[in-house]
Amino acid sequence: EKIVALTAYDYQMAKIEDEIGIDVILVGDSVSNVLLGYDNTLKIGMEEMIVFTKAVARGTKRALLVGDMPFLSFQISKQSAIKNAGEFIRAGCDAVKIEGGEESLEVIEYLVKNGIPVMGHIGLTPQWILKMGGYKVQGKTEESIKKLKKDAKLLEQAGVFSIVLEGVKEEVAKEITEDLKIPTIGIGAGRFCDGQILVVWDLLGYTEPPYPKFVRLYENLRERIKEALLKFREDVTKGDYPSEKEIY
Repeated sequence: EKIVALTAYDYQMAKIEDEIGIDVILVGDSVSNVLLGYDNTLKIGMEEMIVFTKAVARGTKRALLVGDMPFLSFQISKQSAIKNAGEFIRAGCDAVKIEGGEESLEVIEYLVKNGIPVMGHIGLTPQWILKMGGYKVQGKTEESIKKLKKDAKLLEQAGVFSIVLEGVKEEVAKEITEDLKIPTIGIGAGRFCDGQILVVWDLLGYTEPPYPKFVRLYENLRERIKEALLKFREDVTKGDYPSEKEIY
């Protein structure tokens, strides 16, 4: 059975996702771009992430809730990593997500050994875009394929319970998925992962285009919201709002 995962950043969206049976809700550091207007995920910190996490946790009853460890929340030391991961658990998360393969292995092993479940994340890892030189699909060269496969096995051995594969060539994601005992969750990684995740505001058409190739638009909220707000503006300027039935 395929795993269905989505991001959420607020109480109302989390409640909706939870009620309809989404399996995994991720409080993604993508909130940095989506709701805070930063141009990447490097600029959001723990304090902001915990605010969003607490809101999402209040709306989540049954889904597995995962907190996205932001940039520099786990890279400095194992001690700071476990402190920050603990903040996510206290805020209501069941697990945390950490980007990186071999580079992040020591921290991941430490967290798992101390009772904090970890979801891995390899491929196009947004926290590493300065090193990568931008948002580039991974798994195009033999060197890249070899690293992805090695990282996936190392993460499994370190004890992660699943791995997000982002921006990975489909055939490479397929081979990794078949080689692991733990599930893979794809985002721009093709059809053969054990599950799929998207940024919820992307699939709803709320964020500003252009969208990544892998995003399917299930709604066009941005335009529908504009229409609604323009109608409100028109009603107010004409004196049609509030009407007699909308006053005390």
